Amino acid sequence: MMLSGADIIVKTLIEQGCDVVFGYPGGQIINVYDSLYKYRDELRHVLTAHEQGAAHAADGYARMTGRPGVVIATSGPGATNLVTGIATAYLDSVPLVAITGNVPSGQLGTDSFQEIDITGITLPITKHNYVVGRVEELADTIREAFRLAMSDRPGPVLVDVPKDIQIAQCEYEPLPPVKADEKKAAKDVRIQEAAECINQAHRPYVYFGGGLINSQAEEEVLALADRIDAPIGCSFMGISGVPTSHPRFLGMQGMHGHYASSMAMHHADCIIALGVRFNDRVTGNREKFATKAQIVHIDIDGAELSKNISPAHALRGDLKLTLQKLLPLLEQKRHDPWRQAISQLKNDENWSLDHREGLTPRNVLLALNRFTKGELPVATDVGQHQMWAAQTLEFRKIRRFVSSGGLGTMGFGMGAAMGAQIATGQRTVLVTGDGGFGMCLNELATAVHENIPLVILIMNNGVLGMVRQWQTLFFDKHYSNTVLDRKTDFVALSKAFGADGRRVTDLNGLDEALKTAFQSDGPYLIECMIDKDEFVLPMLPPGGSMDDIITKVGD
Repeated sequence: MMLSGADIIVKTLIEQGCDVVFGYPGGQIINVYDSLYKYRDELRHVLTAHEQGAAHAADGYARMTGRPGVVIATSGPGATNLVTGIATAYLDSVPLVAITGNVPSGQLGTDSFQEIDITGITLPITKHNYVVGRVEELADTIREAFRLAMSDRPGPVLVDVPKDIQIAQCEYEPLPPVKADEKKAAKDVRIQEAAECINQAHRPYVYFGGGLINSQAEEEVLALADRIDAPIGCSFMGISGVPTSHPRFLGMQGMHGHYASSMAMHHADCIIALGVRFNDRVTGNREKFATKAQIVHIDIDGAELSKNISPAHALRGDLKLTLQKLLPLLEQKRHDPWRQAISQLKNDENWSLDHREGLTPRNVLLALNRFTKGELPVATDVGQHQMWAAQTLEFRKIRRFVSSGGLGTMGFGMGAAMGAQIATGQRTVLVTGDGGFGMCLNELATAVHENIPLVILIMNNGVLGMVRQWQTLFFDKHYSNTVLDRKTDFVALSKAFGADGRRVTDLNGLDEALKTAFQSDGPYLIECMIDKDEFVLPMLPPGGSMDDIITKVGD
């Protein structure tokens, strides 16, 4: 059939199984929006308040489904407003397809109104990007974008379409949805060498990251831990990869990780690292990191092997397939002294937890657990609340924690929460702070308009809490520009947007507010007033080792 380029874009998205796109219209993408109107019964479009919110919503959708999220924007500022969202997806290995309009081909490079070289800008933060030069190439370019976004280590791909390509016509032939490239296990000889190393271990530790979630290897990881009698820890990006209630799971490791998890890694003699990149928040001082351990590192991206640490064994391959080959080579083990040591670490951690009464961050999140029951998606912004959530929230299902790990994007939360809710159809929770929420609160307009059932839980301490914590510990309490002291009434603001909300100052009020929020049809905002001097602990000082870990103020 003969179609315009704009129609080809929309028809190809439908062909690829896309059921929803997020975006914002403008002059150089208006033809695509006309096509979205024509095909509105086949493809839902969610109009956000800002293009960055649209990118984060597509990101949240992708994290929930494992399929590429799609975001659409116009040229110039519309395209550049996507950059932070694209970078967020890139650093967290999230499959995303961004489609931008641009000025007509003949005007490229002439500084036309709202012209920008968006492919040049996004080259370092995409797996690949394209400027479509001929309408005949358009459908195949979008198909290729989907394939690349899903294949190997997932990530964002951008397709820039000049306006004349959107208007031009050509023959369109629908094709089946593309598939990700075939995954492969690591080489057999490398797997055999890794198995020999693991079989010699007496204090093994299984450590996984977001790569486990992308590979859907949760069953294999649990089988591995049972086979070698090892505790399990995860990176921040690995949260919800296995049930938090699993008896072997010690929680997140790293700068603000669980004490038992971090110390178990520190004392292990063999670390089996799965789909992780060993960034600075995990290792601290790399010269002092895991000095007693042989490290077996498995990752689908060969660039991550030996990049930050030097493993004894580096295996490039898909986690699930590689573990399926590794497991039969491993001896069934029982390490009683190691079990006892882990049990003592867990007891030490329980002693160091915040057991105070009242509206403390931990008590707020324990109350939230009673309502989510570990089943519902939870998104966060970035800051202290994010780390408290990572430490305390319970998850029974994979792909239920949505947060910006690599880039640490304040303002990520509202868009991501909306995308997660639309992807799953489940009520979704946003845990945020007054600082982070201030960067994305405009998306309340979207949530209300789309009648999205969100529970927005703001931990309001009146400061930029994480930076203030660093200023307290390392900068002699020089609180430079971290005291917000804003007069914003978030509850009144939510009502101005058309939502509802409540401010709470004690646990009884929180419980009542959560009951109302979880029965609400649309978004409901809860503002929890917490103390400005609350800390995220444990904390590994920057540049320190696990021997320097801070478990209470005054350490």
